Amino acid sequence: MKGDYGVRALVELAHHYGEGPVQSAVIANRQSIPEPYLDQLLTSLRRAGFIRSIRGPQGGHALIRDPRELRLSEAISALEGSLAPIGCLDDPDGCPKTTTCCLRPVWQEIEQATVKILDGITIADLSERQRAGSVARYAI
Repeated sequence: MKGDYGVRALVELAHHYGEGPVQSAVIANRQSIPEPYLDQLLTSLRRAGFIRSIRGPQGGHALIRDPRELRLSEAISALEGSLAPIGCLDDPDGCPKTTTCCLRPVWQEIEQATVKILDGITIADLSERQRAGSVARYAI
């Protein structure tokens, strides 16, 4: 849920890129995200350097980076952590079968394919698709 809701928040902020801050309640309402959970995600996104937060009645949240330059892979990694489908890819020393495992190359291929797909999509792409009402699939 972190990745899904966090990316939806970034998409909402992309809709308002360059217009100033957007309040949490607006993001939560438009993207159907529970506001208390959204606040936690916005903290993570701020720490990752994707957004800035401004306090006060005219405050809210805004993208720091151009949404055309913010890759989905970066957002998912910041929100979810590793993109590896299995832990041994991140810690090969943690598995005694690393050098003899017949599945490891398969997991590596899956990770590489996932990264390739997510690298090919920007937050701006998702924003444009949402505005257009399209849920078309992305080609790899």
